[in-house]
Amino acid sequence: MDQLPVREIECLLVLAEELHFGRTAGRLGYSQSRVSQLVAALERRIGAKLVERTSRRVELTRFGAEFVGEVGPAYQQLVGVVAQARDRAKRGGLSELRIGFQGTAYEEVTEALRRFKQHCRTSVVVTEIPFGSPFSAVLDGVVDCAVVQLPVRDERLTVGFSFPPQDRLLAVGAGHPFARREHVDVEELAAVDLISSTGDAPGYWSDAQVPPATPSGVEIRSTTSVSTLQEGLTLVAGSEHAMLLCRPFVERSRRGDVRYVPVSGLDASSQLGLIWRTDRTTAQLEYLARLLAEESARALVSATA
Repeated sequence: MDQLPVREIECLLVLAEELHFGRTAGRLGYSQSRVSQLVAALERRIGAKLVERTSRRVELTRFGAEFVGEVGPAYQQLVGVVAQARDRAKRGGLSELRIGFQGTAYEEVTEALRRFKQHCRTSVVVTEIPFGSPFSAVLDGVVDCAVVQLPVRDERLTVGFSFPPQDRLLAVGAGHPFARREHVDVEELAAVDLISSTGDAPGYWSDAQVPPATPSGVEIRSTTSVSTLQEGLTLVAGSEHAMLLCRPFVERSRRGDVRYVPVSGLDASSQLGLIWRTDRTTAQLEYLARLLAEESARALVSATA
């Protein structure tokens, strides 16, 4: 395929407006001989005469006028695309932000995304990612960033913002022996079958979500795994299984067949973070991280007011 003769077309379009080689050369910053060379090169490329030039006047041929009428709008569209791309590059380079979530997007997150779209003039595509595969979608480029459960110990990933730590509650079915308790001790987790997650998460991450043992070293059973939090809640409601969940998720997932019981003595809290690939850091992602920090701080103030 021939290379698109952008300079030659630009030169012809300006000449079609000016009908004067000197003025055309002045507008483009070329010499008159350079303008003549570009027009002649375009005529050779197309195989037709585009411009008639005499000692008195310059005019387009009939074919040249038709060509200018056809190519002019396309050229202006191309100029617009380049200008939009330059503007996007100044703001970070993404025309569409793909963001992944585990579970659900909380109000402060959706508000940050609203402000992000308004400021960056960028569309946002939201995707739920499997709970047990928090990092794969980001590493594989399926999404540009994700809000996931921490910790993250991978140099390929950047944690742009960490949400405040949250307490974890034990979700059990309404008929479970723990359902009417005001709290359970962390050592009592050895008496339940904790639901874990299906996926390719690294071991350190999985252990942080479902501890393999109590603080005294007693093994905690986990015979069943799920791919989403909602799937886990459904399983909890109809069985003797239990599941550890963060307080914000619990507050937005109330249901009559599940009870949420505080766990005393549980050291590890739950914490979400915004992550992205380190080698794909952009100004837009850093801006989104700042918005999340602002909205998180605002939500914290509202909660304590």
